[in-house]
Amino acid sequence: MSAVASVPRFSVVIPSYQRPHALDACLAALAAQDLPVTEYEVIVVDDGSATPPRTVVDRFAAQMHVRLIEQRNAGPAAARNAGARAACGEYVVFTDDDCRPDTRWLSSLGVCADTHPGAAIGGRILNALQERMTSTASQLLIDFLYRYHNTERTRAQFLITSNLALPRRTFLALSGFDVSFPLAAGEDRDLCERWLTAGHVMLYCPTAAVHHAHELTISAFCRQHFNYGRGAHHLHRARARRGQGGFRLEPPRFYLQLIFAPLREPLSLRAVGLSALLALSQGAYAVGYALERMASRVASTPLVRA
Repeated sequence: MSAVASVPRFSVVIPSYQRPHALDACLAALAAQDLPVTEYEVIVVDDGSATPPRTVVDRFAAQMHVRLIEQRNAGPAAARNAGARAACGEYVVFTDDDCRPDTRWLSSLGVCADTHPGAAIGGRILNALQERMTSTASQLLIDFLYRYHNTERTRAQFLITSNLALPRRTFLALSGFDVSFPLAAGEDRDLCERWLTAGHVMLYCPTAAVHHAHELTISAFCRQHFNYGRGAHHLHRARARRGQGGFRLEPPRFYLQLIFAPLREPLSLRAVGLSALLALSQGAYAVGYALERMASRVASTPLVRA
């Protein structure tokens, strides 16, 4: 069933790198969607894995329209762009290989698309690893950002790529994700800002859910948020190039509300630990931003010859 018999409504694009077991679980969830298989296709873009996941993808070829694209390692933004260019669907839908979409994921996105044609649609992300403190803290941060930036569901300001659907032609007309971002950090926020600046609408659709199984050690958690800080510097530079002001600092209450969000529940050691992790995330973010800014300044300083 790997060849698409008709033009599907949705093209699901999954960038993948060195995670065949996670990809297998993601594809199993996509094969179980409650939509007819003629309405969607799945494109896995392998981003230079030592062993491309051909056997994993082939395992699902009899259950849904799925294909594999292989590229040299260039990062998930480039992989998503490659998948979108190869897609056939009216909507390109992004998720990650460590996500497990709910059975009604695509049909829920379809309902939102019918109600708000032409909008970018972001769905709900749920933590699949509740027992892991770092994964829970990372999810709490996403939940907080969605509440902060998307106070009106039909006028969302920030959506992330683990659960995002966009009209494919409009996405390609904006040149997709900016691959000049050196890390997998900041490029989703940049796309959202360019999307809104172009006059398009973004919508939050909480009924379209994916379960995110992101295993993080404490060092990986710190590295993730350090890289987010580095990505934020490149986002600010991209804003400045567009004449949109560059650096923006959120008010102090933003950071206080974020760090103390877990303590709104009955006080417990777990709540205190989550609050500490959120504080750590912001410290790592600030350090990443400062060091990336310093490195950019050094790189742009011309050498003075004696």
